[in-house]
This record gives sequence, C-alpha cells and structure tokens, in this order.
Amino acid sequence: MASSLSSSTPALEWFARRSARAEDYEVAALAERKRTSGTSVSVVLPAREEAATIGEVVDAVCELADVLVDEIVVMDGGSTDGTPDIAAARGARVHQADMVLPQYGSSQGKGDSLWRSLAVTGGDIVVFLDADLHNPDSRFVVGLLGPLLTQPSIHLVKAFYERPVKLGRVQHDTGGGRVTELTARPLINMYWPELAGLVQPLSGEYAARRPLLERIPFFTGYGVELGMLIDTLEALGADAIAQVDLSCRVHRNQSLPALSRMAFGILQVVAQRLHAEGRADQPHSAKGPLEYLQFERRNGRVRAEPQAVSILQRPPMSSLF
Repeated sequence: MASSLSSSTPALEWFARRSARAEDYEVAALAERKRTSGTSVSVVLPAREEAATIGEVVDAVCELADVLVDEIVVMDGGSTDGTPDIAAARGARVHQADMVLPQYGSSQGKGDSLWRSLAVTGGDIVVFLDADLHNPDSRFVVGLLGPLLTQPSIHLVKAFYERPVKLGRVQHDTGGGRVTELTARPLINMYWPELAGLVQPLSGEYAARRPLLERIPFFTGYGVELGMLIDTLEALGADAIAQVDLSCRVHRNQSLPALSRMAFGILQVVAQRLHAEGRADQPHSAKGPLEYLQFERRNGRVRAEPQAVSILQRPPMSSLF
C-alpha cells in the first residue's frame, strides 16, 4: 500500500501556492495590467500538417488581438496540406522553421521550432500553444498570461487540464497524457522532486518571460518541455514556475509507437541533464545519433523497425546575438 504524504511536502506546498484556474483572471483586468506595465505578448503556434485545426486555433487567439496579444506567429514545419495558407488567411504571420536561423540546418521538430521562434518574435512574454487543438479557446491564452501579468516573481506558466483519449473508435473522458504518467512523472519524482507538483509537466500550452527563454538552451523534438522545466528550476527555483487549470484539452492522440519514441526522446533529456548535474555518466546520446529499435507485426511476421530519435540541444538565444 502506498503511504500518504503529509501536507508539508514541498511539492504539495508548491502546488497549493502556485496553482490557479483560467477563470481566476478577467480579460479587462489583465489588459490594464499589460498596458500599464508596457508588456508586449507574442503567441507562437508550432505546426506541421494541421490544416484541420489551425484555422480555429488562430481564430481563438485573434479574439485577443490588440487587447492581450500583439502578434500571432505560426512556425510551420514544412506542411504540404495548406496549413501555412490557412493560418495566414486567418491573421497569423507564418514562418517556415527551416528558413529561420538556417545556419543550424533543417528544423529538428517541435522544440527546434519553438527555439527559432524567439528570433522572429518580439513579445516580452511568449505564449506557446499546440496547433492540433480540437477545442481551442481564447481562455487558454488568458489563463497562461494571468500569473505572468499579475505576479512579477513568476517567469514560466504551464497549463494543466483533463485529457480525453480516443482508443480505436471509443472516446474516453480521461486517459490522455500517457507519456507523462509512464515516463516523465516517475522520473521527475525521482530526480527533480521540486517539480513533482506539476500536473501536466509535458503540456504543450505554456508561457514565459522572454529573458528566461533567451537564457536557457532548448532541446529539439518533444524533449523541449521537460528540459525547459529543469533549466528554469536550476536558474530561478521552483517558485518562478506556476500552473493554470485550463479545464479540458482535446487534441489528436498519437499511436503507441509514436508515444514510445517520444518517451525515448524525453529519457535522453533526463540523461543529459543528470550528467550535467554530475549525477550520471555521459549518455550515449551525447556521442552521436541514436537508433531506437521498435518492432511491428506484418503479414504474420515480426519485423524490426529502427527509427532515428536524436535530441539536440540548441544554445541559449542570448548567446547568438
């Protein structure tokens, strides 16, 4: 039987102190805070082949244009389904990720796109939203901006929410966030317990102050969120982080093999950070590209399916200029 923890556990104290709800913040009050502080806000949407959802996501953000949001930028990862055109027609400025900081080669996934977005946005606060949302709502942006515009000591705000999951043809009210529960949460509790109060540490919806984003490195791919949390903890402490309940997030669920590759990328981030902190030997991933071996049954036979899953670390943006 698992033992219960006392309410004095640091992670639970952090949870009580640094958790809020989107409903706690009103647009008009935040707009006044933004105006009097002279703060500008950029919203960044990393996207690849998101024609089915990108339009409504941009529309939701545009509801706050000239009130809380100063620019909306889509970082496109080479979509061929019309994603860039749809986003531009709805009011976003679109950049091809490969064309931003091209000296670093082609963009290596989501984290790389977010890192490159810092070079083409100017907001004092940057809000990151995934582009595959099926229930986009301007309240997502309002909730993420709330702590940053009202509490100067907070530098990074993560979203949390209920995550429905569709398995086969059946939609379940809960059960999403499988990589979080099976990979990220156990590792965080073991190695960075100060972050254990985060409900959704890998959430794709978050906001941060530009000075923080420009002083920390970014991992490419899906390692970006965990790397950012660990580096923020190291640079500013747990109380510089907050989280906001956005109620429910509905998005396209990935296959189990894709989630397995994501977990492997996250494990590479953990290994690299533990090595940097002197708590583990240098991971093999630091020595060159990694091949991740998976298997698939086809026509009654099991076949090996090797995949390249290498996580790179991009330098702090402040070091480039």
